[in-house]
Amino acid sequence: MNEIRLKDYRCFRDEQTARLAPLTLLVGENSAGKTSFMAMIRVLWDIGYGFRSPDFKEDPYDLGSFDEIAHYRGGRGGRASTFEAGFSAELGREVSSFEFTFGRSGTAPVPVRRRFSLGSAWMEETFALDEPYSLRVGTSRGSWGLGDTGEFRVISHTVERTILRPYLFLAPMSLREDGTGFAPLADAPPISSQDLEMLGDLDHFIWSIRRQRQRPFASAPVRSKPRRTYDPSRPTPDPEGDYVPMYLADVSSGDEQTWTDLKDGLERFGKAAGLFDEISFRRLGGRAGDPFQVEVRKFGGRLKGPMRNLIDVGYGVSQSLPLITELLRPDAPDMFLLQQPEVHLHPMAQAALGSLFCRVAGTERQLVVETHSDHLMDRVRMDVRDGETDLKPEDVSILYFERNDLDVRIHSLRIDEDGDILDAPDSYRSFFMEETMRSLWRD
Repeated sequence: MNEIRLKDYRCFRDEQTARLAPLTLLVGENSAGKTSFMAMIRVLWDIGYGFRSPDFKEDPYDLGSFDEIAHYRGGRGGRASTFEAGFSAELGREVSSFEFTFGRSGTAPVPVRRRFSLGSAWMEETFALDEPYSLRVGTSRGSWGLGDTGEFRVISHTVERTILRPYLFLAPMSLREDGTGFAPLADAPPISSQDLEMLGDLDHFIWSIRRQRQRPFASAPVRSKPRRTYDPSRPTPDPEGDYVPMYLADVSSGDEQTWTDLKDGLERFGKAAGLFDEISFRRLGGRAGDPFQVEVRKFGGRLKGPMRNLIDVGYGVSQSLPLITELLRPDAPDMFLLQQPEVHLHPMAQAALGSLFCRVAGTERQLVVETHSDHLMDRVRMDVRDGETDLKPEDVSILYFERNDLDVRIHSLRIDEDGDILDAPDSYRSFFMEETMRSLWRD
């Protein structure tokens, strides 16, 4: 994803666009909509790429019912009857776009309109509960609507029965291969073979994207508490990272090469963060199903020091371990949505996280990070400036969430080759400048 669009969603009243990059940092005061923004990214991925029903209450995000999600203007303005969201992505030389309008079904928000486009070809469906189903397609030559045919009545009945799950794409090319089922709209010419070819490419693209991507990983702001002893169980991913010790134990005993690479990455971060220098697992028995303990070691001057149980070292180790494991595991997904990864970490470790994000993010891995850490942000800016990784200035986007009464405005900021922030509004600069001046001067 390289762009997110919102309107009438939570605290975002006016239509606005936010730029995403391989590494996107979300900054702003508390309750300014950063978590809501990440929740919508996952919903858009689900209904755009994953063909899944939207879930606004799935962990780690619980946004509530429609009345708690649609923007509320207060007074005579009332609550918005619908809200909109969409995203764009670059695929080779062409840009794809996904647009959705959400309405109410009982207390739940459900899509009532969706529009897909690839290059100049597009398809739009409307399936509101109280309106007849409609399907329109178009290219640069014009637009065409589905006629009142037998196929229309069959599709209308299908949509009516599956209105809460309208993600089984109704391919327009499957109606009539010669396109005669579509009537020209707004004085458009008859649909041509070239138009049908472009729309067929769009149809093929929509079906193919589902098989190409894993679902984003979304982390909770507070991870699991450490345990002195773990009982082996099936490692099922969760936002808090409860399963990570079991996953690491399985890898360490079953896949030597994967464990060597993963262990090296974990220890590399642990050393840079000043958290630990070595990690290992102590089996309390000779079988794979026996309990185990996670141990880490911090080196001294000339001495390695003793191995210590995870629960006996700083809380920052157990809080960072799940997140770092998710980022470094070989089967990691293409996108991460991370809430306050710096929680419980001292400044040195927060800065080390910034370096890790710069190293991991790239053309094949996209990170969206909500943070309140200046140390993390400064490290990102300096690593990009100093060329510590392949990440370029254009590969970083800083989204500043500015509150204005009941609404929030998202500012898409950039950094230059010197690591300086560009396009920052006065409110962003004034806060940091006032704090800096206060530290330097005293009346």
